[in-house]
Amino acid sequence: MLSLQKAASILGAFSAEQPEWGVRALAAHLGVPRATAHAYLAGLTGAGFLRRTPAGRYRLSWHIAEMGAHLTSALPWFPDARALITRLALEVRSVAFLCILEGEEVVCAIRERHPDADIDLPLDIYLPATATASGKILYAYGDVQPREFAACTQSSITTPDEWRTELARVRRRGYAYSIEEWIPGQCTLGVPSHHGGQVVAAIGVQMSAGRYLREERAIRERVLGIVREAEGPA
Repeated sequence: MLSLQKAASILGAFSAEQPEWGVRALAAHLGVPRATAHAYLAGLTGAGFLRRTPAGRYRLSWHIAEMGAHLTSALPWFPDARALITRLALEVRSVAFLCILEGEEVVCAIRERHPDADIDLPLDIYLPATATASGKILYAYGDVQPREFAACTQSSITTPDEWRTELARVRRRGYAYSIEEWIPGQCTLGVPSHHGGQVVAAIGVQMSAGRYLREERAIRERVLGIVREAEGPA
């Protein structure tokens, strides 16, 4: 799993703002040895996920887009959810996200960042379930039990009793938050996304702890209002 997560981190470093990477720059960006970055870049290129440019740099291949099209075409709710994430990022002026559950893994499938957001776009694809708002939402409504607790910061939940109490609170309120539980200095607010009477994803916003704590009620009401409007009557 660690190798998969490292490969996912490398793929996640490619974006519209940074469509190309050289080995040295990517290694510095991810904080890994140059040899490690080179090995993963070469392996991902050989597998068809990346392509090498004439200048010796790396870009995502069209194989990624093809795979993504196949995946999202099997999810009838995905186009509307993507539009909703764009709207959240624009109207809340933050990073907005959509996460899904693959088995016990919380996977960030979409992230968008408003240019004025006060944090950078996180690169992680696999998220610590017990330290994130998305994980709390997906585990609460998916009836999944964590095998371990991720002690990412001093604020992270680390005991079964705390976790059960937190999930009960999430179900009662209909939203979840993570206040510096995953990344120091950052907060997330997540809400369940419904389709066909089931929770299919967790969506929400991420920003600095300072802004979230100053504007918590307004942000929460705005996010809940946007999601309810988009999903329509229950």
